[in-house]
Amino acid sequence: MFFRLRVNFILISCMSVITLLVTGCGQPSVEIQKITTEFLETPSSIFSSQPRFGWQLRSKENGTYQSAYQIILNEANLEYWNTGKVTSDQSQLIEYEGPQLNTSTRYQLTIHVWDQNDQLSSSSSWFETAPSIGNLKANWIGAIRREDANLPEGRKWHAPSLKKNRAFYDSIPTIAKRSILLRKELNVDKKLSKATVYISGLGHYELNVNGEKVGKSQFAPLWTDYDKSVFYNSYDLTTLLKPGNNAIGVILGNGMYNSVGNRYRKFWVSFGAPTLFFQLELTFSDGSKKTVISDETWKYSESPITFNCIFGGEDYDARLEQDGWATVTFSDADWKPAIIQDAPKGELKPQLAPAIQIQKQYDIKESTQIDSVTYVFDMEQNLSGFPTIKVKGKAGQKVKLVVGERLDEEGKVTQRNTGGPHYYEYTLKGGEAEVWQPRFSYYGYQYIQVEVVSYEGGTDKNDLPVLLGLKSNFIYSNARPLGTFECSNEIFTKTHTLINNAIKSNMQAVFTDCPHREKLGWLEEIQLVGPGLLFNYDLTQSFAKQMMDMKDAQRANGMVPNIAPEYTDFSAYSWGADFTDSPEWGAAAVLVPWQYYEFYGDPSLIQQYYEVMKDYVDYLTFKSKNGIVSHGLGDWYDYGEHEAGYSKNSPIPLSATSHYYYCIEKLIEAAQLLGKTRDKQKYKVLAYTVREAYNRTFFNPETKQYGTGSQYSNAVSIYMDLVGSEHKQAVLDNLVSDIVENGNRLTTGDVGNRYLFQTLAENGLNEVLYKMMNHYDVPGYGYQLQYGLTTLTEQWDPDKGNSWNHFMMGQIEEWFFKTLLGIVPDLDNPGFKHFYVQPQLVGNMTFARGSFESIYGQIVVDWKHDEETFEIEIVVPVNASATFVLPEEVDSGNEKVSLSSGKHILSFPVK
Repeated sequence: MFFRLRVNFILISCMSVITLLVTGCGQPSVEIQKITTEFLETPSSIFSSQPRFGWQLRSKENGTYQSAYQIILNEANLEYWNTGKVTSDQSQLIEYEGPQLNTSTRYQLTIHVWDQNDQLSSSSSWFETAPSIGNLKANWIGAIRREDANLPEGRKWHAPSLKKNRAFYDSIPTIAKRSILLRKELNVDKKLSKATVYISGLGHYELNVNGEKVGKSQFAPLWTDYDKSVFYNSYDLTTLLKPGNNAIGVILGNGMYNSVGNRYRKFWVSFGAPTLFFQLELTFSDGSKKTVISDETWKYSESPITFNCIFGGEDYDARLEQDGWATVTFSDADWKPAIIQDAPKGELKPQLAPAIQIQKQYDIKESTQIDSVTYVFDMEQNLSGFPTIKVKGKAGQKVKLVVGERLDEEGKVTQRNTGGPHYYEYTLKGGEAEVWQPRFSYYGYQYIQVEVVSYEGGTDKNDLPVLLGLKSNFIYSNARPLGTFECSNEIFTKTHTLINNAIKSNMQAVFTDCPHREKLGWLEEIQLVGPGLLFNYDLTQSFAKQMMDMKDAQRANGMVPNIAPEYTDFSAYSWGADFTDSPEWGAAAVLVPWQYYEFYGDPSLIQQYYEVMKDYVDYLTFKSKNGIVSHGLGDWYDYGEHEAGYSKNSPIPLSATSHYYYCIEKLIEAAQLLGKTRDKQKYKVLAYTVREAYNRTFFNPETKQYGTGSQYSNAVSIYMDLVGSEHKQAVLDNLVSDIVENGNRLTTGDVGNRYLFQTLAENGLNEVLYKMMNHYDVPGYGYQLQYGLTTLTEQWDPDKGNSWNHFMMGQIEEWFFKTLLGIVPDLDNPGFKHFYVQPQLVGNMTFARGSFESIYGQIVVDWKHDEETFEIEIVVPVNASATFVLPEEVDSGNEKVSLSSGKHILSFPVK
């Protein structure tokens, strides 16, 4: 009776919606929002000759959809392209098919949409095309040419070798490693219609116009392999330039372009001394144009930043400030003419990936006085960033800030595990209160040790500079957040926050391993945590940038190194071969394009990087022997009594070969998608050969175990479909038995965690996974929460691992979204055009709620249950559809419910 009544209620609700649509035929039921070009809203540097357009639709009614669309493109109020009314529900990835687009041009984009009742809605946006490379004619300028700078050459200057080359740093001219100021004045002598600047300052820059900073970016442009690709940024300066004289000022820092320092250094790499590319395009109301470029007419001076190193920190001497240096009232008579430098070897490209910005500030949570001149401040959150200080004192007094994740036995900040010395030193100019923060260096930390100061509450003033304020700045990519998650299980809810803080800390110019010791783009993380990353953030541009980095790093023989960009070549050392080349890391070049396609429905990365994928598979084939690949790190940091590092529980050849096979399978799918029939057949034969070799080598038909019978050995074999169907259940049983024998705990590592979690989830063993994670012991997320950490650590036991800010063990995010919330992509309709909602009721959980914004709009799942009733609210975006797959515990005559767009509230009795 209960179930029948609820079904009647749902049917009546649907009938009401239908009546509403009929009686409201005069008004459109959909509203256009978030018009995009290449997934970007109002982008200013589109370089595609055939950009793709998209839009989201919003409606207050259920069952609405788009029946037709029209796109009109105007240039300067003249129609450039008109699709006419197209009968289609397509609202994403609609490719431009009009005349050749002009470069450096703004286009007005008007979208018309007709709903299911043929009612019209309209909205407008714009995009700008990038200039042609041939029209970017500015010079690269700085203070010293490469041939005079004596900077280190090559990429083999790693930490061990630097100990033998201490004198080399002192032989580098100071100006080749100093931050510099560059300035230029220009006259706007006519009414200005538009002003656009294209700028790249390497390593990093800060642009000022008439003394005002342009934009909110930190560490612009994003890091690349500067021998292959160099980013520029574009800004609209129309409102910042005034009639008459104007001043342009640029501060340059070293970044990864010139990573040379004498404090902590993971490695040295230098592509040259700091350098600037600047091109300003002025368009006047009368139609005339003027171009201002970086050349020898610019002037430079040393900046007050006396030391800056991405690894070692930053020093600033406020006595060296030149007030008003970026304004027209400043006299630069004592400045030197800029020097024309050789351009970086890399191709100049517009930066479309989001900028790094200060996203949040933290105040002091707690302070401790160490001695009469030293204080340690707990800033509440472990993060990537830098401090802001406010001090008052005499000219020449110095304040030193040492940052770190941990405190030693004496309560002082220690960098023993994260690389030191890294610190910031500020020299006061004296007088009024002074506020300062670093520009060109950052670190991972929670604590700030401030030295040689007096602080309120201190016991001894001693004529010291007074610390008046202190803040901690959390910096990370401006990628838009897409996902939310919470549930009745406190461990899981807090773990989501823990992982997300680690993701944000390492979501920099690349997805770094940690924000302090290495700052390198280790590639296994983005493919193993990839689904979790994609559920949480808009990575349309970041993943595209990451693929560019992998292509730039790929060797001539097809090998994709473990890190990209590859700033240092680990293979130069006897210990470094596997840290350069491990299949679980290189596989990202094949797997990331597929994850991108699954989430965005966009095959462009597969199309653009197909040869990269193919060359990598061919490289692994070359390295294989009788179908087996035997090199690499394996299941890195697998858990056990042994010291973390190389895989100990599972054979490295099993790990390498399973990833080899998985890459072949994904390459076959890519060939199928792109219509490359010959490649498809060729690699199908290879896949069969490798699968046979894998089972012949690693499978024991008597025990039904793979490799050593470890959790990773069996889980990865099942997940990658290497197990014969007749043996699958037995292998699964062995996997579960091993988990139980280990006290319902995992033994997998960085690589194996995802395959373990997903193998259990995809084979109806979520209760096993729940028990494995729902505790406060090691190994588990609960232990880290109980420990008091605010970011995920490198090892399950924080005391054993170096870094307390790693996201490599964040693979559980995929389970939170796909299993607990139940938001599952439909691989036949990628991009969430259609998707499944199939939440699992696990353990003693009573609710889970969360959301994910797909390219079609917000998906919401909110379920709760007690002993009698299961209720769920599902929101399906307009122009998308979903299938709700009922949990096994629900009593219903149907296993699936088809859902159109809108909000659906469903209720069922529990069995």
